[in-house]
Amino acid sequence: MSAGKKVKNVAKTTKGKVKETTGKAVGNESLEAKGRGEQAMGDAKQAAQKAKDALKH
Repeated sequence: MSAGKKVKNVAKTTKGKVKETTGKAVGNESLEAKGRGEQAMGDAKQAAQKAKDALKH
């Protein structure tokens, strides 16, 4: 996985975790759900990149 893409995906996952935690803290279910969605998207992209890399080698 290219370093740039890995950083983007990890950042998206981290950003989602922050949103989820903030949403829980302030009782905002919408923000919490958006955070979980971003985490899932970041994790999925990381998995896809790892699969691509495995096929290349």
